[in-house]
Amino acid sequence: MQTETSPYNPVNFFQNDSEIAVYLTDAFMDDDPDSFIIALGHVAKAKGIAKLATDTGLNRESLYKALSGKTHPRFDTVQRIIKALKMNVQLAS
Repeated sequence: MQTETSPYNPVNFFQNDSEIAVYLTDAFMDDDPDSFIIALGHVAKAKGIAKLATDTGLNRESLYKALSGKTHPRFDTVQRIIKALKMNVQLAS
């Protein structure tokens, strides 16, 4: 018997933007730089890629590609996404 699964987005279970910011900060502090990009992708999908595309001036396909974790997006792309999401990401001390 085969088990049915569906994509899991942890952001769907967070209660507020503060929890999302902690999630992004933890992903940023991970030793694997792709962790942050994947986490940012989770947040972007939960908030809405179409709106994010409008807010960043990037097309949806470019956003999906940049946030897939399979590519290394430019810093200015990541910065535009974070600003459009209005997230306050801080380094943990």
